[in-house]
Amino acid sequence: MPDPSRDPAADGEGVSGTPTVLYRVDDGVARITINRPERRNAMSWEVMRGLHRTIAAAAGDRDVKVVVLAGAGDEAFCAGADLGKMTGADEPDSGMLAVHEERGVLAEVFDALWRLGKPTVARVQGFALAGGFGLALACDLVVASERARFGAPEIDVGLWPYMITVPLMRSMPPKQALELMLTGRRVDAAEGQRLGFVTRVVPADELDAAVSDLARTLAAKSPAAMKLGRDAFYAVWDMAAPQALAHLHAMLSLTAQTEDAAEGIAAFLEKRPPQWQGR
Repeated sequence: MPDPSRDPAADGEGVSGTPTVLYRVDDGVARITINRPERRNAMSWEVMRGLHRTIAAAAGDRDVKVVVLAGAGDEAFCAGADLGKMTGADEPDSGMLAVHEERGVLAEVFDALWRLGKPTVARVQGFALAGGFGLALACDLVVASERARFGAPEIDVGLWPYMITVPLMRSMPPKQALELMLTGRRVDAAEGQRLGFVTRVVPADELDAAVSDLARTLAAKSPAAMKLGRDAFYAVWDMAAPQALAHLHAMLSLTAQTEDAAEGIAAFLEKRPPQWQGR
């Protein structure tokens, strides 16, 4: 399929004419990169729309087995919203309603990640703040450099991290999330791992290798089981236990009928690697 990183219509261009979101696929792994290192990869309207479009591209590409979300450069994964570009002041003729609807695109990005049907990994090398914090935690797994710093500093500018409340509460004990939102304090990767929202912490020079190794591991699994199981995980998140168990019971029977399940069991019995078909 065409590479959206080469198509300005796919992700929007910054003032310099360079794409604000890059997209490439290698060996079953789609890498989506926010490409505004000069602004610590802060999210503009173009970035949010570009993320939404490239996630949709990954969802529709059968060759993509895993999505890695990253930020360009060494300083930041994403420093949150570009306050100079997303207050509405830069588009005074748009009106409050239009600005309100644009802000809702971030919620659509979170939902698109959860509905993707494929595992997602956040590669966090530096700052992941405000909306960038939520973006990282909307991914299934977070691999962070020892230099990574996470936080929700909206309170310090008279705002509140409304849009990232859901991914934060889904990633750590709710009162821990509330403490971070109330204080605006930043935490390092080690504390993030203790709180439960960081999957793995590695030295900075080992970050790319760790992310690639995890992505390869995930890409080698059954696409059918991965999609059905991951979808079930998110589906039962807010269900009461009886409803959740009924849903999972049905999903077990459905998954057991897939070609991948038959192949996986046959390969196990025959002591050979499985050949997944994603069906």
